[in-house]
Amino acid sequence: MKLLIIEDEPNLLSIIRKGLSEKNNEVSVALDGTTGLEMILNHNFDVVILDIMLPDINGIEICRRLRAAKNFVPILLLTALGTTENIVTGLNAGADDYLAKPFKFSELEARIAALARRSNQEHRPNDLIQIDDLEIDRRAKSVKRNGELIQLTAKEFKLLYYLANNAETILSREKILDNVWDINFDMNTNVVDVYINYLRNKIDKPYQNKLIHTIKGLGYIIKP
Repeated sequence: MKLLIIEDEPNLLSIIRKGLSEKNNEVSVALDGTTGLEMILNHNFDVVILDIMLPDINGIEICRRLRAAKNFVPILLLTALGTTENIVTGLNAGADDYLAKPFKFSELEARIAALARRSNQEHRPNDLIQIDDLEIDRRAKSVKRNGELIQLTAKEFKLLYYLANNAETILSREKILDNVWDINFDMNTNVVDVYINYLRNKIDKPYQNKLIHTIKGLGYIIKP
């Protein structure tokens, strides 16, 4: 799994990272809330392990901001604050589960695995997507707009499907590169912009209603 740990206690962070890495997980870390939030927004993780008490932005506020941005990455809260009120506040802010410190590593593993399984069941790809008069069939690899078949290359289809399967969500260039091209973000590449232009020429240009929009400084979004 691809995991992110946001924890400001170096010793605990080191123990969790070592243990999860030894289980063949890809583990990233952040020591403060601002860095952690930025990493979540720009990359895809299977589960985020999030401490409540952090410098700058606390864990509960990170949960609120992510859910407000329609980012539903599974979140496991780590808390030394074991009162019912704090647990309820965290869950109401959007966390999926919690674990009170101190905890056994085996329980942490089990909770992470359960969150990942639940997420995989809830976020299966949609075979058929319709946005306004745009129709996308994932299995047939076909795209129609206003009933007219549109010819796309394999990469154009993959990009369009990724945008459409995350409709009405702003997707950064980093995220698009990570999911469509399977490469890390390179400041010198404009491949995303080039392919967005290809799609616009085929999907939007011949039609009055435009579906693909640029959000300046943030990325792209597809919406009616």
